[in-house]
Amino acid sequence: MSEDIFINITPQETRVAIVQQGIVQELHIERTISRGLVGNIYLGKVLRILPGMQSAFIDIGLERAAFLHVADIWQAPDSRVPPAAIERTLFDGKVIMVQVIKDPLGTKGARLTTHMSVAGRSLVLLPHDTHIGISQKIIGEENRECLRQRLQSLLPKGVEVGLIARTLAEDASDVELLNDIIYLRKTWDTLQHLSRTLPAPNLLHQDLSLAQRVLRDLASEKTQSIYIDSRENFLKLQTFGHTYMPVVTNKLTHYIGEHPIFDLHNIETEIERILHRRVDLKSGGYLIIDQTEALTTVDVNTGGFVGTRNFDDTIFKTNLEAAHMIARQLRLRNLGGIIIVDFIDMKNDEHRDTVLTELRRALANDRNRCTTSDFSPLGLVEITRKRTRESLSHILCEPCPACNKRGEVKTTRTLCYSIMREITREARQFNPKEFRILATPAVIDALLDEENQHLTMLGDFIGKPISLQAEQQFSPEQYDIILM
Repeated sequence: MSEDIFINITPQETRVAIVQQGIVQELHIERTISRGLVGNIYLGKVLRILPGMQSAFIDIGLERAAFLHVADIWQAPDSRVPPAAIERTLFDGKVIMVQVIKDPLGTKGARLTTHMSVAGRSLVLLPHDTHIGISQKIIGEENRECLRQRLQSLLPKGVEVGLIARTLAEDASDVELLNDIIYLRKTWDTLQHLSRTLPAPNLLHQDLSLAQRVLRDLASEKTQSIYIDSRENFLKLQTFGHTYMPVVTNKLTHYIGEHPIFDLHNIETEIERILHRRVDLKSGGYLIIDQTEALTTVDVNTGGFVGTRNFDDTIFKTNLEAAHMIARQLRLRNLGGIIIVDFIDMKNDEHRDTVLTELRRALANDRNRCTTSDFSPLGLVEITRKRTRESLSHILCEPCPACNKRGEVKTTRTLCYSIMREITREARQFNPKEFRILATPAVIDALLDEENQHLTMLGDFIGKPISLQAEQQFSPEQYDIILM
């Protein structure tokens, strides 16, 4: 089934929606403030050697110096040569290429290594190694050995690099694996060139942004078009695509419509629905989805659906529709780990088998690996889905302070971004002298503090002043925008 990808980019966050036949199938959100440093590669300069700790402080251009231990310094593998003392390997002022393996925490700087690795969609390149490793999550020695031999045959002769096959590599074709190898080698060649031409300290490589990962990980043969509502990022993606993924570059389209791209395709409405526990089915039935620390539960109910023939048929049709909706909701909400589904009890074994088959068929379209159990004696089905990132509700929401953290409300940052999007929308339709924001003190404080730069940029963009007014009586998610 063909699909379109819509990318909404603002200075504070990037949002991506994958749509098939007008229905949103996947949502991805990445916020600028929450991007970590792990995986970043820097050209650093040694500040100080600590022989007693066999460590060194490295300036990589951050607020605090980073930390490199002798055990994290790569040396050519030779069991006859013991690891050299750090003072024999490094000296003050030496320029060195390093990679972050642990983010700064509190007063501690980032932790570094010189064992370089560059991650792709299904492979990880080890430029200083020649070993081909297989993810432990790929089960079966025969499967592992077969994949190892495939990778060995795909590497060009004379190229001495190592590879680690990620879980996705097991199901990847030779063409996909080869494209990943080409991308990773180009990336490493670029890094080496930059390390020879740029001064230290300097950032050489950052883990791909969400928009770039769309080209690397999400775009496929099924993708018809990729729409981007930011011209600056459209041009950046074109350059990135021409260099690393020329096959998908011609699918890029700069969206210049008057209406916000997520409003035009009802994606904004879908995001609001995802935050609710209840999911209505077209038949009149509904799901109740509850996410906990240990697992997620999905309860299927007939609701207002009474059917046309008998009660067993009503239950069967509701469960069939629920099976497809459950698979879609797992993708939309990015629910991982253990998911327990409580279908409506079915006495007919043929009905149970059909519902289970449809559920497995729907889950087969998921990018993340899913496994499904048979019905348990209690009539429950257990799904396990690979967890790759935070669920959407954990990104957009936080525990509600008004109900002793028993429920959830949108975070202050989520409300700030909703307000700014609403002002952008209003500015396209109306021409007031001023926009006034009425919101809770917490939201107003955030707009004056952490989000002040983004609010100022918005004011400059629309060419209108924006004033703020705190309302003590507003509920946590309540706000209003007055056109003055």
